[in-house]
Amino acid sequence: QVQLVESGGGLTQPGGSLRLSCTASGFTLDAFTIGWFRQAPGKEREAVSCISSTDDTPYFADSVKGRFTITRDSAKNTVYLQMNSLKPEDTAVYYCAADYSYTIQAMCTMPLSYNSIDVWGKGTQVTVSS
Repeated sequence: QVQLVESGGGLTQPGGSLRLSCTASGFTLDAFTIGWFRQAPGKEREAVSCISSTDDTPYFADSVKGRFTITRDSAKNTVYLQMNSLKPEDTAVYYCAADYSYTIQAMCTMPLSYNSIDVWGKGTQVTVSS
């Protein structure tokens, strides 16, 4: 069964850190462009970060640049999103997604592409609050 499972979400205070994991089963993540997205209540889903399947080139939204990093662990078939210096506005459900064909530009900068992405996880809640 092809699926993505996110984990690592939770509650943290402003300035805190969390590491989200996106683990694949039924397919190998290395061949796919992977993206992290988030959706806050009442807002549209937005791309946070993507990592290329060809050379692990990353992309970050301006709102998280310098605070978030994305890495791939091929041995564990997992992609991580390390989130530091968290802010209340980072509160959202975070989803990972995988696509075989998309570049990081297509996946992370073209919202119209979201509906065509191959595989989505079910999401993990991140809450940043004092």
